[in-house]
Amino acid sequence: MSISARCAPFCAALALLPMPGLGQTYSGHGASSVSKEVLEKFAPKPLSEALIRGIQAMLDVRSPNGGMLSPDGKALYFGWRVTGVPQVWRIDGPGRFPVQLTGGQDPTHLEAVTPNGAALVVSRDRKGEENPGLYLQDPRGGPLKVIQHKPQVQTSFQLVSDDGRWVYYRSNDKKPDAYALYRYDRKAGRAEDVFSQDGLWHIADRKGGRLLLGKETGSNMVELYEWDEGAKTLSPLFGQGEREDYVAVYGPGDGEVLVNTSRFGEFRRLYSWSKGDFTPVSPEMRHDVSGFSIDRPRRRALYTVNENGYTRLRAMDARTHKELKLPALPADADHVYPVSTTRDGRYSVIGVDSGISPHQSYVLDWTKGTLSAWHKGSAPEIDLSRFGRAKLESYTARDGTPIPVFVREPKTCAEPCPVIIEFHGGPELQAQPGFSPYAQLLLDAGFVYAEPNVRGSDGYGKAWIHADDGPKRLDIITDIEDAAAWARKRFASEGAAPKVGITGGSYGGYSTLVGMTMFAGAYDAGAEEVGMSNLVTFLQNTAPYRRSLRTSEYGDLEKDREALLKLSPVSYLDRLKGPMLIIQGAGDPRVPVGEALQFHDALASRGVDSEMVIFADEGHGAQKRDNQAAAIGYTLRFFQKHLQGKRAD
Repeated sequence: MSISARCAPFCAALALLPMPGLGQTYSGHGASSVSKEVLEKFAPKPLSEALIRGIQAMLDVRSPNGGMLSPDGKALYFGWRVTGVPQVWRIDGPGRFPVQLTGGQDPTHLEAVTPNGAALVVSRDRKGEENPGLYLQDPRGGPLKVIQHKPQVQTSFQLVSDDGRWVYYRSNDKKPDAYALYRYDRKAGRAEDVFSQDGLWHIADRKGGRLLLGKETGSNMVELYEWDEGAKTLSPLFGQGEREDYVAVYGPGDGEVLVNTSRFGEFRRLYSWSKGDFTPVSPEMRHDVSGFSIDRPRRRALYTVNENGYTRLRAMDARTHKELKLPALPADADHVYPVSTTRDGRYSVIGVDSGISPHQSYVLDWTKGTLSAWHKGSAPEIDLSRFGRAKLESYTARDGTPIPVFVREPKTCAEPCPVIIEFHGGPELQAQPGFSPYAQLLLDAGFVYAEPNVRGSDGYGKAWIHADDGPKRLDIITDIEDAAAWARKRFASEGAAPKVGITGGSYGGYSTLVGMTMFAGAYDAGAEEVGMSNLVTFLQNTAPYRRSLRTSEYGDLEKDREALLKLSPVSYLDRLKGPMLIIQGAGDPRVPVGEALQFHDALASRGVDSEMVIFADEGHGAQKRDNQAAAIGYTLRFFQKHLQGKRAD
């Protein structure tokens, strides 16, 4: 049956749904868009002690972030979740005891170390609202000094000038759907305007008195400009009027820009741009250059290659573009990637994910050619040898296209092993292998865990990532249904097909709702987190700064309205039999809480078995440890009940 046939004629009337939980039709986003009574009604209830204890033990398996070195290479500053939320820490040498620098209940992240090492720049958010503020802190610790933190305003770090005087940031304080650029004078303690025009602007780099500016015009679409700070003039460089993605920094040559783009081929590749000409500087490959950086002296460039989801690290001389030899790193690691480099270019922090143990950070001394471990993860009371490693497989879509999928299988299960298929967010993200305590919780519970990279995912070329843009999503959305058919056949035992559940967050949450409605019967149960239930109401109510980016991905509210409704799970509610679990953060600015409420209320009115949890102090996904444990606990309990027939505690 075609997608058009699946969508009943009344789907056009679903753009505005009556929602008992909010009174009339929902409007806006964030905690203020939902009543206290609704938050109390759907607040998480305590789960069994045995269930939570096992999850909390697995959440103790963790590692610090890679971090940034002090200019002299004697201290490493990094993020760590050991307190339950991300905070900033310092370690004064390899293997030394770490010192906590920031605290409290708000996620706090390290953004930069000033060139002389005299200050740290950190960002802090509240309740997942994604309206962070920017602060300074003494590297020895102590109180934070605010640069800017305004209610309902995003203040995002961009860079620190080479002399350390200016902290550049962007903010949507003038218009909610545009970013103005500012710089904060650390000595004078005040900010001043740098650049303000309509658009989603960011600072890609600074060299001398020039700023390399990027302007996002859609999902994976960026235009590049140069702003002369003295003359106050804006010059277009490249990307204007195109639908191409560019990531760029200044190169070592005068007027040179180092660019990562797929404009000239199917895969992203590094180029040197000068005077309108692009010259390739990385090898031609059937893989994307997934990221790159250049040191401030502009001598060396580090870049990563995405090989079917695995991350490989390479280095080149930024001037000659010749490959540089890296010291020996674990050859069988799932991911090796650069984290940061000191201003003088001497030290680089390298991250390694072996796939079977927590993340490990190393410091590379380019002068000595040595590699040293500074800190490592921990796994108290956990046997890491039992962890299942992801294996790359594929399934065949109905049109014959092979769809990559990473699979982890439990060591023991009640055959046929029930399968949980998780769809990633984005949709322009990519499911990847790597060490995952969450995945291991599912394996320990006796589930097969599979993560597909359906069309629209990153990492497989330009045609693949753009295959689902706008109404084109109607042609490939069936990849979701085909995954269930593959799982029932792939993991059958003695002719018996397994039960199959579907889950995911954000776009993965939307995929879950699609799998349970549009493709009702393909999956036995669905647990979604912060997913869109109606693409029309989602686009109407998501944060203004995101609307233009999401419009290019999903479609225009006016000209593509029919396609948006055909692709909306609410258009197929008459098909759904459940069961469903819905998890949402009240403060979510991306996917409004109203998306969850309207779906749950519609299910309740039809007598469908569904459960909903709303975290009043979270946004687009849980960040606080106890909330993470609860979200995982609800999901695990849900699948144990509906895929394994276990009694819910």
